[in-house]
Amino acid sequence: MEKVRLKEEAIQELIRKALEARTYSYSPYSHFEVGAALLSKEGQIFTGCNIENAAYTPTNCGERTAFFKAVSEGVKEFSAIAVVAGPAGDLEELPMGAPCGVCRQVMMEFCDPKSFQVILAASPEKYEVYTLEELLPRGFGPKDLEG
Repeated sequence: MEKVRLKEEAIQELIRKALEARTYSYSPYSHFEVGAALLSKEGQIFTGCNIENAAYTPTNCGERTAFFKAVSEGVKEFSAIAVVAGPAGDLEELPMGAPCGVCRQVMMEFCDPKSFQVILAASPEKYEVYTLEELLPRGFGPKDLEG
């Protein structure tokens, strides 16, 4: 099955928003900055950055920050997320960062793994697009609990 991809302009807008969100990263311990831009099915964009904590466990990833902002405002259906992640500074020469396992699990809660697009980016010109299913094969989600 061929995946339907967002238009180039939409991908680039999400990446720009994720890059902007990354500037707000609070990462004094790891210096690994993450920005995310989440697109709802209705076209709204919710951004998030990673927020670290000295105790580590309370740290929140940028992707989850974007999801939690959206859900806290009543939005629960999504099309795509752009993620820009890596050590502080220029990303052009680095491998593109991908969502951690916990973030992928949160995506499974709210997204169709076959159609939800995860855009890993270093810039609006340098990116890769995956489906959630490609990043989390055989993921566990709400449908697994239906009786």
